[in-house]
Amino acid sequence: MSLPDAPVITQNQSFGSRLTNINQPFNATELAIINNASNSYFEEAGMMYLNGTINGVGVQPSLSPMLIVNGKPSVIYLGAISCIYCSENKWAMALALSRFGKFNMLFKGYSSFGDLDIPTIYWAPAEYNVSSGVDFGNFYNSSYINFISIDYVSPIRAGFEIQSLPYFLSKVQSTGSAPYAAALNLIIKLNNFQGTPYSIWGKFVVAGADAVDFGNTTPNQPPLPLEYMTHEQVLSQLSNPKDMFALREYAAADLYVAMVCASINNTAPVCSLPAIQKIESINGY
Repeated sequence: MSLPDAPVITQNQSFGSRLTNINQPFNATELAIINNASNSYFEEAGMMYLNGTINGVGVQPSLSPMLIVNGKPSVIYLGAISCIYCSENKWAMALALSRFGKFNMLFKGYSSFGDLDIPTIYWAPAEYNVSSGVDFGNFYNSSYINFISIDYVSPIRAGFEIQSLPYFLSKVQSTGSAPYAAALNLIIKLNNFQGTPYSIWGKFVVAGADAVDFGNTTPNQPPLPLEYMTHEQVLSQLSNPKDMFALREYAAADLYVAMVCASINNTAPVCSLPAIQKIESINGY
């Protein structure tokens, strides 16, 4: 599945300047690693976060009115495909969202060449060749929540780019989507958007990533280990989380899970995990 100006690139290309498999859908096995991750991974990582074994994970969310669509609270994401922190953060986001629903499709992507070409997830095929635009939507279904995803798109061979909130609002108005327009109007009303990634998890605003996780060790400057990993290697680690990188991703997902659980009155099965309950309690969710 691809867009006319954003083809899937099958040629292997060097790390740090890759388009290899960009916009390629996850195959069934890869998708299952996200959708069917064991709750035991979330529990183990959550307990490690709670006892201080895992560092680099943490966030102080602010409160937001919940956006209710079709009777369900919403998770809202505003990011940019060029953004390195968005790219890292999407792994934890996808894992967290999988606790409340399923992705029918996910796509392989990268942050921009100028922002270290980090392997990531695209919620939908990205128009990575356009000079400026917005990709709305995803292939996620849940009986508990809505997922409203908005990604700014720009030339992936360039550096990080983002636009103002009025720009996004002008784009969404042309789609005629009332939920997406409501999501952007809520972000504008909150007046706390300072950059990407930006997300709202039910009644909690996270103005940034909730973890810094670019490998088992994260140097203060490039090269970053994640820059030299393939999607297959990332997914392999997530499928059997034994190293710090993978466990940190699950711990970061746990914080998002706890925020959603607090927003839906703990009605999803994952909310009964002791680690999630303790995260909710100590963080005052």
